[in-house]
Amino acid sequence: MSLKIRLARGGSKKRPFYSIVVADARAPRDGRFIEKIGTYDPRLAKDSAERVKVDAVKAADWIKKGAQPTDRVLRFLSKVEVDGKPVATWTNSNNPNKGAPGKKAQERAKERADKAAAKAAAAAEPAAEESAEA
Repeated sequence: MSLKIRLARGGSKKRPFYSIVVADARAPRDGRFIEKIGTYDPRLAKDSAERVKVDAVKAADWIKKGAQPTDRVLRFLSKVEVDGKPVATWTNSNNPNKGAPGKKAQERAKERADKAAAKAAAAAEPAAEESAEA
């Protein structure tokens, strides 16, 4: 059984509220979980102490037992400490190709560029003939 430490959504429509839970990886996002270890309220200000509440000791114990935190939860856990050490370390991932267009969009852009180049060449041809005659 693989365990995940992840967010389970609660709250009503347009008013999200998340519980930080330890759950089986196969369980539904908002479904069955083993233990609730914290909360996250994204509507509060980023500097608010109430925005993220995590029981750091329980989180550290679950990580020792093999639970894998999701990226968002790992970010939260890197800010809490147990015995002066962060519960987990988070490094900013870098994906420089994230904003790049897909294959089809690149093909369409190349086709447009080829058409524009052909049009420019066709327009330049008669101008070159006129200057040669003069």
